[in-house]
Amino acid sequence: MTLAGIEARLAYLQIVEGSQLRKRAESNRVRTILKQPERGNIFDRNGKLLATTRYPHSVYLWPLAHTKPSWSVVGPRLSQILGIPQEEMEHKLDAAGANSASLIRIARDVSEAQITALKEYENELKDVEINTDAVRYYPHGQELAHVLGYTRELTPDQLKDKQKEGYRLGDVIGQMGIEKAYEKTLRGEWGGQQVEVDGAGRPIRILGEKQAKSGRDLHLTIDWELQKAADKALGKYQGAIVALDPRNGAVLAMVSHPGFDPNIFSKQKLSQKDWESVQGKDHPLVNRALSAFPPASTFKIVTTTAGLESGKFSPGTVLQTYGSLTVGGVTFGEWNHAGFGPLGFPRAIAMSSDTFFYQVGKGVGGPTLIAWAQKYGFGQKTGIEFPSEESRGLVPDENWKQKAWKIPWTVGDTINMSIGQGALQVTPLQSAIMFSVPANGGYRVKPHLLKDNEEAKSWRESLDMNQSTINVLRDGLRKVITEGTGKRLNLPTIAPSSGKSGTAEAGVGRPNHTWFGAYAPSDRPEITVVAFGENSGDHGGTVCGPMVLQVLEAYFQHKYPGKYQKPESANSQNANGVNGD
Repeated sequence: MTLAGIEARLAYLQIVEGSQLRKRAESNRVRTILKQPERGNIFDRNGKLLATTRYPHSVYLWPLAHTKPSWSVVGPRLSQILGIPQEEMEHKLDAAGANSASLIRIARDVSEAQITALKEYENELKDVEINTDAVRYYPHGQELAHVLGYTRELTPDQLKDKQKEGYRLGDVIGQMGIEKAYEKTLRGEWGGQQVEVDGAGRPIRILGEKQAKSGRDLHLTIDWELQKAADKALGKYQGAIVALDPRNGAVLAMVSHPGFDPNIFSKQKLSQKDWESVQGKDHPLVNRALSAFPPASTFKIVTTTAGLESGKFSPGTVLQTYGSLTVGGVTFGEWNHAGFGPLGFPRAIAMSSDTFFYQVGKGVGGPTLIAWAQKYGFGQKTGIEFPSEESRGLVPDENWKQKAWKIPWTVGDTINMSIGQGALQVTPLQSAIMFSVPANGGYRVKPHLLKDNEEAKSWRESLDMNQSTINVLRDGLRKVITEGTGKRLNLPTIAPSSGKSGTAEAGVGRPNHTWFGAYAPSDRPEITVVAFGENSGDHGGTVCGPMVLQVLEAYFQHKYPGKYQKPESANSQNANGVNGD
């Protein structure tokens, strides 16, 4: 190239491309150090803190740290102190890229001993920075795990999906429960500093700063004291307890066993013991309140409704009951193997007579029974904030059976469904909504966990039931407590209650599932409670009835202090009752 050509090229670079090159040089000189926002707190309905933030120390590196000659010393030293493989640190730095806008976190929640060791070797570790991080903390551990969920660092696949929403490497995200459902509300907005850096990428001075914006606080419908009582009541049993306000669907308590400690997911790395605690054979991460099981005799609420609303049975109908009934060559037994003589609907509900409801189911037919199951909300999601965790359950019908088993629906399927057996599957939450229908006068409500969810609070769907049907249901469910399978709840320690038990077959060689649902006070209900024992054995009245009693005692004795007292003879009274469903 001639001298004139070189001069022309220099002029072009200075005049035409000068501005662009200056901008590029400036971008190489200025970096943004991002500041993580503090996640919003979560409170119960009375202002009790359920989830908050703690501020442990974390270790950060500059993006180019592993490309420098000093890495041969820094890498092994950090690996030794932090207990993290050197290759793992390098992988994080490579994933971020040399032009990363921020420091790269390589370890979180480091101990005081590790911080001391890092400071002892600070002359070697010039590319290392120790900062505080905002880390999620759950003060009540596993007692609220399935309600609150947990947060954890984004997986690589999640990062790909979420980058367009402003998520970054090392960012945390709600993985289940409230944390996932209200991620956008709780997360907040990132802040940061614009800093001038030297040739090695280290900061020289701050050029500008934007404060991180904390996420919004949430207030839940959960009553922490009631949640504790439900957790204690479920005790050693695997299963679930749900308590809600039958008037508006507000969830007051939701417990699932086995549980897990959501705090373990705030650790840098889960230990083998941690993994075993959340991946055991009993699946502790599964929310059993939202998982489906056969409802057993609690479903007789639906069968009663179908029978009366069909017009084929009247509120005054009396049917003879038997030790068993044979239909189409198949014998269907009564739970007491003897029958109860002639019964009307209220007494049949109280004694949970199977042969009474076999006759009702056969009389109304499969399609009518199925239609009423669907009206009560079975076979569909309830609308609670956890759609990815909630089962629809199953209301089997002709099409389902043909598809699943390649055989037609029979009267035997209808008879099995009439007492909540067969392929029918419902969740404890769906069951709580079912019990709330007679409690609130015939409406299906939408369960919700956010206290100011006005849309859910006001949502009510009428089942268009006759008042006479509601009266029969209320009469029968009250008699369950006063003279039937729920006499364990007939105590002055709670307001007068109404309820129903259930004992479901769980398969050959496996213990029964058990159920009990109740609402109180019977005349003006303000709480519904359903307890479920998975493979608990025994009967619903004996296993789950006492669980519901404990939750109702916690509710009424706290809300109305001094009004509901436990008498000295309560234990002897509680021992008497009718076993069975």
